[in-house]
Amino acid sequence: MTAEFWVTQTFNGLSYGALLFLLASGLSLIFGVMRVVNLAHGSYFMLGGYVGLSVIWRTGSYVLALVAGALALALVGIAMERLFLRRLSGQTLGQVLMTVGFALIFQDLALLIWGGDPYSIRPPSMLAGVVTAGPGRFPVYRIFIVVVAVVVGAALWLALDRTRVGAMIRAAVDDPEMAQGIGIRVPRISLGIFALGAALAAFGGVVGAGFLGVYPGLDFEILPYAFVVVIVGGLGSLPGAMVGSLLVGLLDNFGKALFPELSYFTLFAPMALILALKPTGLFGRV
Repeated sequence: MTAEFWVTQTFNGLSYGALLFLLASGLSLIFGVMRVVNLAHGSYFMLGGYVGLSVIWRTGSYVLALVAGALALALVGIAMERLFLRRLSGQTLGQVLMTVGFALIFQDLALLIWGGDPYSIRPPSMLAGVVTAGPGRFPVYRIFIVVVAVVVGAALWLALDRTRVGAMIRAAVDDPEMAQGIGIRVPRISLGIFALGAALAAFGGVVGAGFLGVYPGLDFEILPYAFVVVIVGGLGSLPGAMVGSLLVGLLDNFGKALFPELSYFTLFAPMALILALKPTGLFGRV
């Protein structure tokens, strides 16, 4: 195999991992703060892509599509948390059943509104084309995805580790009862984190629609990858989401390129090995 193959596949894996980070970081934050395993998280990704697609059809603005997709699903997340999931605090089975129900509802609504045909968002002209460097040819749009993931990751890290709000979030994660006792409004923080997680997933859905497309069923296809990321990296850990996304992106891409008949094995076998050696994930805490 040529050097071009290894360079191209590595870059494709990194760019796919960057997209997974946009999805999985929100899922990891939601679990870290609220201890909610949100099985409707993939639906935010899918619906964000559909909302962005509709905005582009009407306005032609890619930037507006990104903003509208994130805001629309943030509002959906707020409604879900405030009206339904808050009433099921501590009830893991109830939360799982509730979020699965929402995922099925969202899938049917998407099919009703947008139909069953697959669609793709055409990137703006400045993000089209290919950059040639050494033995590799790199699509500009995939470079854009990597840059966006780096910027989002840096912003989340700064917000969580260098701000007062971040300190309050960390306190709510470590000891919700003590945080509540010293005046931190844990329910409000949980609501904000849920909205942020939904917005990140929807933002990723708009970005991902530029090369994955958007179609009914995308939610349940992408969700297992997000869970592999957060399980490998460690539930509730932002650095874990970063590292897990890169690992999953590279493993999935090389697995499909080198061993297409064993692509799921090459993805899930390392996950099982990591969990056997460190059950809390690479960056998880007991």
